[in-house]
Parts: sequence; C-alpha cells; structure tokens
Amino acid sequence: MARLVTTSGDLARRGFARPAVAAEQLEALLERNAGRGPAWDPGAGWLDVFDHAPDPDLALAGLNRIDAENPARLDCVSGDRAAFTRLVSVLGGSTTLNQHLCLHPHDIGLLVDEPRRWSADEIRADFTARLGVDLTGADPAPSDAAADTLRLANKSHLVRIAGRDLTADDPEAGMEGVAGELADLADAIVAGALAVARREVPGHEHVRFGVVALGKCGAQELNYISDIDVIYVAEPADEQTTSEQAVAIGVKMAAAMARTCSTHSSAGSIWQLDANLRPDGKSGPLVRTLSSMAAYYAKWAKNWEFQAMLKCRPMAGDLALAQDFCELVDPLVWTAAERENFLADTQAMRRRVIALLPAKEENREIKLGAGGLRDVEFTVQLLQLVHGRADDRVRTRATLPGLRALVQHGYISRSHGAELEAAYRFERTLEHRIQLQKLRRSHLLPDDDASLRVIARGMRAKGPTELVERFRQTQRRVLRLHQQVFYSPLLAAVTRISTDELKLTTEQAQDRLRVLGFHDPAAALRHIEALTNGVSRAAEIQRQLMPAMLGWFAQGPNPDHGLLAFRHLSESLGSSPWYLRALRDEGEMAERLARLLSSSRWAVDLLERSPESSRMLADTDELVPRSRDDLATAMVRAAGRHSQDADAIDAVRALRRQELLRLVMGDLLGIVELDQLGRGLADLAGATIDGALQIAARELHEPPRLAVIAMGRWGGGEMGLGSDCDAMFVIADSDDPQATRKAEKMVTRLRAMLAQKGPDPALPIDVDLRPEGKNGPVVRTVSSMAAYYARHAQTWERQALVRAAHGAGDEQVSAEVLALVDQLRWSPEGLTKAQLTDIRKLKARMETERMPRGQDARRNTKLGPGGLSDVEWTVQVLQLEHAGNRPELRTPSTMQALAAEVAAGLICEADADELVAAWRLASRIRNAVMLVRGRPSDALPGENRELAAVASLLGHRKGESSVLLDEWLRTSRRASQVVERLFWGREPRPEPSR
Repeated sequence: MARLVTTSGDLARRGFARPAVAAEQLEALLERNAGRGPAWDPGAGWLDVFDHAPDPDLALAGLNRIDAENPARLDCVSGDRAAFTRLVSVLGGSTTLNQHLCLHPHDIGLLVDEPRRWSADEIRADFTARLGVDLTGADPAPSDAAADTLRLANKSHLVRIAGRDLTADDPEAGMEGVAGELADLADAIVAGALAVARREVPGHEHVRFGVVALGKCGAQELNYISDIDVIYVAEPADEQTTSEQAVAIGVKMAAAMARTCSTHSSAGSIWQLDANLRPDGKSGPLVRTLSSMAAYYAKWAKNWEFQAMLKCRPMAGDLALAQDFCELVDPLVWTAAERENFLADTQAMRRRVIALLPAKEENREIKLGAGGLRDVEFTVQLLQLVHGRADDRVRTRATLPGLRALVQHGYISRSHGAELEAAYRFERTLEHRIQLQKLRRSHLLPDDDASLRVIARGMRAKGPTELVERFRQTQRRVLRLHQQVFYSPLLAAVTRISTDELKLTTEQAQDRLRVLGFHDPAAALRHIEALTNGVSRAAEIQRQLMPAMLGWFAQGPNPDHGLLAFRHLSESLGSSPWYLRALRDEGEMAERLARLLSSSRWAVDLLERSPESSRMLADTDELVPRSRDDLATAMVRAAGRHSQDADAIDAVRALRRQELLRLVMGDLLGIVELDQLGRGLADLAGATIDGALQIAARELHEPPRLAVIAMGRWGGGEMGLGSDCDAMFVIADSDDPQATRKAEKMVTRLRAMLAQKGPDPALPIDVDLRPEGKNGPVVRTVSSMAAYYARHAQTWERQALVRAAHGAGDEQVSAEVLALVDQLRWSPEGLTKAQLTDIRKLKARMETERMPRGQDARRNTKLGPGGLSDVEWTVQVLQLEHAGNRPELRTPSTMQALAAEVAAGLICEADADELVAAWRLASRIRNAVMLVRGRPSDALPGENRELAAVASLLGHRKGESSVLLDEWLRTSRRASQVVERLFWGREPRPEPSR
C-alpha cells in the first residue's frame, strides 16, 4: 500500500499546530490500518478529512488512541469517507467528546448514518430504551444505574448532533436546527431525571408534578451546555392528598432531579436545572400549586418575570398540568407591556446587565455584552410584547421565528431583520463552538491565539484576525439596531396605549378620537381606515404606526389637520421604500413628523411640494442651518444646471423651499434656536439672491459688478419666517455708460423672478430704504451714493444704515459701500438734539399710520408698545449716539448691539433684560403665527383656535392661549416702560394696582 506523502509544511498549512509530530503519527496510523477500507486510502485528498476538524492535532490524537485501544471500533467508518470525516470533526471539535469516544467507542456508530435531525419522539424513544422505563412515569422504575445511563446517553446524542453540526457546509444556517434538537435532548433528559426521582421519592404517585421549561430551553433554542431554566408545579393527584402534601412531595422530586442532573460521576455530568426564575426567585418556594402561582403573578410579579414567561412551555412530567400553568400566565404575558414602567424597567435591566460586566470581559462577551446575543433577544422580545398584545401573529417563543414574524408583518424592516438574524446565527454558532471545546458553559471569546485559531477553523474563518474582526463588526451592527429599536420613541408611545385601546370598535374608536382632541372623529376614522386597510406591507406598517401617530397628533394644536396631511404625505410617498421604513425605524422621525403636520399649515405646504424632504426628520444634524458658503454654492450650481432661465429660477426657488423647510423643521422641533433661525434665514436669502443674480445677468454683455446691501432685519441677521428682504442695489463705478441701465434691468428681473407667485414661496425684495426712499433711483453707483450721503442724507437714512451689511452680489463693492456709510452711521458727533427729535417724530408717525385700523395696539408685536420697533429703535438711538467713539457698538444686530451697550454701561442689565425678553417673545410669536397661518402677521391672533395653536408652538399646554396673551401683555408692558425712559426721555406711567 502506498505511503502518505506529505511534509511538515503541508500539515502546518492544514492547521496542525505540531506538524512534525503529526506527520509521524499519520504515517504510523495509516501503516497499522493498511487495507482496512477506503477511508484509510492514503491517496490524493486523504488529509481532507481533517479540514473540518477545529483542532486537527486533537483529532489525530483521538484517532490514535481509539486505534490503539479499540481498533475494531473504527471498522464502521473505514468504508465510509463521509462518516470518517464526521468522526475526525467531532474528535477535533471537543476535548470532552474526544475523551468520551475514546472511553465509549461504540458511539462512533452514531456517526455512520447520514446526518439528520432526530425528532423529539425519536430521542425520547432512545432514552426509554436505554433506561428501560417509560418516561411518562409508568412502572417499572429505572435501575440504580439510571443516572449514569442518562449522562452517557446525553454524551452519545451530543456526539451525534456535533457530527452533523461540525461538518455542515454552512453551520450558521444549521444553527437553528441544532439548537432545537439540543432542546429536545434536554426534554428527554429532564423526563429521565424525573423518572429517577420517582424511584427515590415515596408517594410520588399521589402528586401531579409538571415541569415547565423557560429561557433558551423553553424557546427550543438551547446551547450545547447551558442551565435549563425550569418552574415546577404540583397538585394533588387524589382526594386523600392535600395541596401542602403535594407541594412537599414535589419539592423532594425537584431536589432529586437537580441532583441527578448536576452530580458529576465517571460518566460525566448533564446540564444543570435552574429554578431561579420561579416566583420570588431563589428565596421563593421551589414548588407551588397553580392557585399559588395565579395569586403571585396577579399581585406580586415584576415586569421582567412576564418577559421570562414569554418562553414558557410544558417540558416533562404531567404535561397537562404544565400546560395549565402556561395558559395561566399567557394572558399576563401579552398585557405586560402596558404595566407601569414596563418599558423603562426593561431598558434599565438591560443597561444594568451591561454595567455589571467585568471591564476585562465586556468586549469578549458574546451573550451579555453590548451588541451580543442578549441584545438581539431583548429587541425581539420587546417588539413581541408590545405589538403581540393586539397581534397574535408575532406570539412565538423562539428568537428567530419571532424575528421572522416581526419582519413578515411589518414591525421591523426586511433589511434590519436580515441583519439581526445573520448576527444571531453567527454569535450563537460562535458560542456553540466555544462551548463544544470542553463542554463548559462559556460565553466569552477566547483571548489567546491558540484557542482563537481552533474556534476560527470551526467557524470556517480564515484565521483568528478575521474571526475577531467579524465578531466586532457584528457587535457594532447589533448594537446600532438594538438601540434604534429598543429605545425607539415609537415603541415607547405604543407601549403607553392600553391593549383595549388597540382593539376598539368603530364607535369606541370615534369616542377615543374625540377624547384625544379630534374635532371630526368620523373624518379622522376614514383617514385611518384608508391608511391601514389591506394586506400590503405598507398597510401592516401603518397599522403599527397609527396608535402612536394619533397620540402625537393629539399633542399638537391641530390633530385633524395633522392626520389629513399625514394621509396625503403617505399617499404621495407610499411607494417609496424608505418612507414607512424610516418612520418605523429611524429614531424620532415619526414623532417629529406628527408634531410638524399637526402644528403648521405652512410647513405642510412646503412639505407637500417636496415630500421626500421628510427624510431630514430622521437626523438631527440635517435640521440645523447650512453655512452661507454651502448655500451660495448650491444655489449657483442649481442655476447653472439649466439653460432656460425659467427652469433655472425654478431650481433656485425649489432649493430655497427645501432649505426653508429645513429651518422650519428645526424651529418647530426646538432644534434651532431663535438666533440660529434668524441668521439661517438671512444667509438663505443672500444665497438665493446670489443664485438669481447669475440668472438675471445671463443675457447681458459684460454685466456690471452689482452689490446687494442688506438692510433691516436681513442686514442684522435676525430675519423671521415672514420677513421680506430690505435691500439697496449698488454698482461699482465704471466707464461703461450703460452700466446703470444694465444693473436696473438685472434688478428688475431679479425682483420679478423671486417675487412671482407659484408653488414655491416668494422672496420679496423691498427697496424703500434706498437713498431718497421711494423717490430715488433703484440702483446707484458707489460714487453717486457717496455724494448723496455726503450732502443730502436725512436722519432716517442714517438710522436705516445702522443695520446695513453685505447681502449678496459683489463683496468688494459691498465693502466699498459699507466703508463710506460707516462715516455717516458711526459719526463721532453722535446725534444732535434735532436729529433725536426727528427720529422720535418719525416713530410716532409710523405707529399712527401703519397700525391697522381697529386693532388693539397692545396685541401688535411690531408697532405696539414694547414691540419689536420699540426695542430696535431704542437700541439704534444708543448706537447712533455712541458708536462713533465706541467701536464695540458697531454691529447691525439688535441683540449684539444691546449686549454691547450693557457692557459699555449705556443701559443697565435689568432694563436690557426687559428689552431682550420682549424682542425675543415678539419674534417667536411672529414666527409661530407664520407657521400656523402660512402668512405673516404682526398681531396676536384674535381667533381663539389660532391663538391656541400659536400658544402651543410656544410651549404652552392646550387651553393656555390666555396664558400666552397675558405673558405678552406683561412682557411688552415692562419693555415699554424701559422705552419710555430711554427712547422718549420721559418717566413711564406707574403700573395699575392689582
């Protein structure tokens, strides 16, 4: 017979840690077995049998020992290459099973047949035959050696199961079947242990004794080595036995079972029985009656105990009694999610487990660590407990079937479900390989290279580095998905809804909607039915979204409008795969959308034009203002992508609408502060005008260098949602006699393009603050402007220039203009008495002429006492008076100027605080009115519903519109008193006594 031709290098590449020794052993082994069958043929490919062995050296040592001690036992695999491969894999996959096969080589025969999963009945039948006793409890009782028979039977079946597992082409795909068969094996063992206990406990025939499986065993997804979580139930079997006696006998039987399973003998040991999940845990009675169980779970059980009961099933003994227990707790399990603090307790328990992990182990913990098995299991269980209250289709015990049901019925996305399932299969298989090595309960990834190399081979990985990296990637992926689902606002909202509310009749649903605050419950119900009817995946997702969405709509000022808008948006985006998936999975997106839709007609109008913009709600970073440079670049590019002017300006305005929606969303959701919003709106206006200028100049040959000087609130970077753009247009001095005419044409086109009505919001540009006001030319050159301001400037023009800043267009021309106006607005001479009088007269005339007839001036946030005009003019007067000698006052921003005036000692902090409070509240009210109405207004709404909506946007509870009104009247009155002194130079009237 030919010899095996191989080298130490060949064996090293095949994974042998001691290749020289292995070469000698292989030659001796083949020499002894020459001619015994094709499995021993040293021809090409013979060494392939070691490829599936996690530890080839261990496998070879086991073969040599068996061959030396019981050579005939190898005959059964000598003629079968596949069976021989399974034997080598088991010998190299587990030190414990290797030793078992060396001591009990007859079990090699279990590896001969084509590997398949045995049914639970087949396993029980095998145990019955081995023990010589019916596992249901019929006599005769097992022999004295029954306990060791159980232990050896356990090892035999582990050999059989491991042979299939270790040689599988895809062990992760087969993990579920392996775990299920291990649970069936545990059932047979517990039934056998109970049979042994009956031999030891007198009077057992007078007791009905049921064993209930929990945990991984209950879910039929057991590990190779694990505690078996159980609960024991006992009842009298006859009228002569009392409940107390039945419990006492049951305790003895439970103790005897535990001894059988935990005792280590020459035959090894079995899984331990763990009854710590019983009522009251370790301190509670080991066995209870059904009535005692019922009383405990009705009154005393904690939230986590119901989560544990999710996996309970009858296991052994009196299966009918065990089933009675399962039916007792089942309705409690599926209403647990509405118990007080259920979600918070569950989340806290998970955090506590992670916090208690030793620091040196937390990154190697496959089961309990962040991103480990427990995160997958808790994610699935939490979704089941929350949604399974009203949907029994997701009520399963095992993790993977539960996950697949959640995916099938729309509670988790297909992609997320696939990721979680792949991660769970990988981590469970990894856990199995680690436990198989020595049949010890462990959930830690080894930290030594030798062990990692063995595990990597068992996982079909190329090496330890690849294995560890895959584990780290899996942890990160699981942790991300777990946190997304486990701490989802949607899940929290659904949890707060009672099970009864999830199953309302039509009439009850209308009543519920009315209570929530819907004014037209019948219409609301029609919208709900339109969204949720059908068997499509979209309808499935809408059904799980709807309870939470209705609650969030109800928190807004206009739930009816929110629901209607949601229906329109959903119908627009229903075919978009990302939309419903994002609402369900992306953090706060659903809650944010509901808040937006039920709060602002204007936001809804913007969103309906570009519903895809709703995806910004999923990411807080997407809801903050973009930089001016980014906006300007985007606008110019948008214009440049179109050759036709109409298309180009449409692109610019559409981009402005999208960015405006970003700011509106950020404002509504409290992500963007008032100062950020004002600056963001100003930057957006400037960038939009930059983009439109590119279009306006297209048809001109050598267009002039044109600057747009921002004035008013635009110049101050303090725009509101309803603000237009106050501006002046200036061109550089030029030899081109047509420069001014060209510029006027550009400005005319610019203003027309941005002000035209259409689907996108207009951006009016107001040029009334230019030199000479409405009577002056719209465009001036720099020199013309300099000449005018040097000779003819009036006091109001000097005041208007306080808030002048670069707005758009040519920055160099803007700089020239601002340099020349600095001499006027920041004059070292300050204000003369006559100029101050002119300012006061102008303000008085404005308040008289511009205040709408019949309107209560106190409700006007701009021109009324203590309104925006009062605050801004007071600040500007101080700037005009002192900024010539105090450079720190030279800013177009009202709030920055006011802060500088306080620092300079020109106004006391108390007075400044009153002005700031009024200015900010007025600005917020005006923004809120714009959001509610969709059009600007300076006055607090007179209609109660609108006022209530504005109050809601400003943080007041429903029914507190009068609180907002009182707040404004009080705040503006106090600011007005400051203005009376600082601007008008007179003592304010004393407040009326209350």
